[in-house]
Amino acid sequence: MIPYINVPFDYVANLVGAPTDELKMIFLFLISYPLAGVLKRLPDHKPWTKNVFIISISIFYIVGLFDLWSGLALIVFDAVGAYLIAKYVEGPYMPWIGFSFLMGHMSISHIYRQMAATPSSVDITGAQMVMVMKLSAFCWNVFDGRQKASELNDDQKERMIVDLPAPLDFAGFVAFFPSIMIGPAFDYIDYHRWLNTSMFDLPPGTDPMKAPPTRKKRKIPRSATPAMWKMASGLLWVFAFLQFSNYFNKDVVLSDRYKNMGLLWRIFHLHMLSLVTRMKYYGAWSLTDGACTLSGIGYKGLDAKTGKPNWDRLINVRPAGVEFGQNSHAYLGNWNINTNHWLRNYMYLRVTPKGKKPGFRASMATFVTSAFWHGFYPGYYLTFVLASFIQNVAKNSRRLLRPFFMTPDNKPLPRKRYYDLLTWLVTQLTFSFCTAPFILLTIHDSMLVWSRVYFYCPVGVALCSLFLASPGKAWLAGKAGARSGKGGKPGLGRTDSMDSLKGGSTLGVPSEPGREFDELVEEIMVEVKMRRGSRAGPEGVELRRRVEASLVEKSEEMKKEL
Repeated sequence: MIPYINVPFDYVANLVGAPTDELKMIFLFLISYPLAGVLKRLPDHKPWTKNVFIISISIFYIVGLFDLWSGLALIVFDAVGAYLIAKYVEGPYMPWIGFSFLMGHMSISHIYRQMAATPSSVDITGAQMVMVMKLSAFCWNVFDGRQKASELNDDQKERMIVDLPAPLDFAGFVAFFPSIMIGPAFDYIDYHRWLNTSMFDLPPGTDPMKAPPTRKKRKIPRSATPAMWKMASGLLWVFAFLQFSNYFNKDVVLSDRYKNMGLLWRIFHLHMLSLVTRMKYYGAWSLTDGACTLSGIGYKGLDAKTGKPNWDRLINVRPAGVEFGQNSHAYLGNWNINTNHWLRNYMYLRVTPKGKKPGFRASMATFVTSAFWHGFYPGYYLTFVLASFIQNVAKNSRRLLRPFFMTPDNKPLPRKRYYDLLTWLVTQLTFSFCTAPFILLTIHDSMLVWSRVYFYCPVGVALCSLFLASPGKAWLAGKAGARSGKGGKPGLGRTDSMDSLKGGSTLGVPSEPGREFDELVEEIMVEVKMRRGSRAGPEGVELRRRVEASLVEKSEEMKKEL
């Protein structure tokens, strides 16, 4: 650490009552802007200078600012390990070996952080979580580069790495300083195209007069204005967090004062706890996104409608999409967007055999990966399990209820505004309850706070699930189908649902655990028949009944063991 660097941060921390490390992190985000401006101005024909500059700044951040010598060693170890695995390991298991190496190493760091129990201090686990996404994707991209083009989808063809990058280019990719600590993560091909400036080439057939403005001989378009807007919004979110966190925090909901409030005030405080916590992430991700925009790597091409540069390549959160989300998929799909991208492209679709649709195994693998990636606090798993049931109820409820507020040709009726308001309120209050354990971390604190609002969310989910398992669902589906003109089968157009967000699960949360349980039963039945061969045994309904009974029995045994 640079001598006396903590002095000004300690002074400000005493004035505002914020942890020193959090102030240092905000300083890191802000100083990344002028440094990104310098990076952007380094000569395009000398990419090695950009790599060296990036690596130097990241070392300053990790060691000079936070004194994380061991953290620097961990990142170097992960990067070198992933590079060697990608280079020397052949065959279909290479990316899985790389993924297991990275996740295993990060899991050890998560355990150490959990044992240290200092959530307000900065350690290397945040940077390691970013590295896991970047480096595991790198292994898959190298693997794709060794496959036949006919075996890859369009996204995999675009991101495949045919020739392993030079070590210096790879190190620059790993150490990209605007996103080193908390993201956003991106694939190597994005960095490579930014480094050689091919990212800024106009699409074929585009009028050169429509090219975005640049300065002097640089190919990177001007990006100061959008970057400053992102910085301003990030600072506003951080300021709001610092102000409101004094009134809405986990100490309040765990206090006796909270217990003695009226029920509506308790629900309000629980919602505000979730909202204020999100403000911190809105601020941090907006600030890092702005620095990436200023460096140029956030460029996404020309907007098809306006013809102006789009700087949302690395956007990680859309606050309006979360805060005004009217269903679970919209709420989760606008949160931690790059993690959604990583889970979908490098887990959900990768565990699915070629020629088959993703099913239970893909959803379960994605769910476990997302849970382990976040860490091992019990509260995380309470949130994930409850969220999976919320997804199922929300999806079915929307299909059954929304047609009553639409015309047969799918246009909103005047009364749909009440439906929109109700679904927004239910979605926000549901996830305020659901995500509380993510903030409280322990089972004891989570159950205590949940009990103080009478477990309103799981009770509501249970009642809705009972209805969906009853004949009432078929009756309501018939009514909804008759209104929508689909012959008794309610449905939604792709544009009408946030399910159009790609992927069957969001942040690893299964969208329909009930359907996925049925898919698991089907897969086991097929496996049983294959192993049994020509021997006699139960078939059809009887085989399904036995498989379901066996699964329920095993799950009950696991619950007793836990």
